[in-house]
Amino acid sequence: MFLGTYTPRMDEKARLILPAKYREELANGLVLTRGQERCIYVFSTEEFKNVHNQMRQAPLTSRQARDYIRVFLSGASDEIPDKQGRITIPAALREYAGLDRDVTVIGAGDRAEIWDTTAWNSYLEAKESEFSSTDGEAIPGLF
Repeated sequence: MFLGTYTPRMDEKARLILPAKYREELANGLVLTRGQERCIYVFSTEEFKNVHNQMRQAPLTSRQARDYIRVFLSGASDEIPDKQGRITIPAALREYAGLDRDVTVIGAGDRAEIWDTTAWNSYLEAKESEFSSTDGEAIPGLF
């Protein structure tokens, strides 16, 4: 499970050192793809297969499902971290998420997310007040 918030810096070759706590789960491979809210989703290869299998259940007759799957999968890139735990973020994904040197990596349970640090701070500031007033209907059965 991916948890926590980390602030590594991307180097001049667009490489990012994965948080140490994530490396074991991602050591055999990972998939980067467009996330919602202009971040990059990071899935272990195994979890990405689960996500893909869920997508395959969507009816081909659903235009919204086809559109989502096309955007999601066309931006995907499979990567294997090097011995130092670094991955290279492809240019198209860096552009999509507006990434420069300062990035924030957050744990989101079944995936990690890579954000531009300024974008993450703005998002978190906007959502923290909503967080405290969230009712039981947002995630049924949680509390």
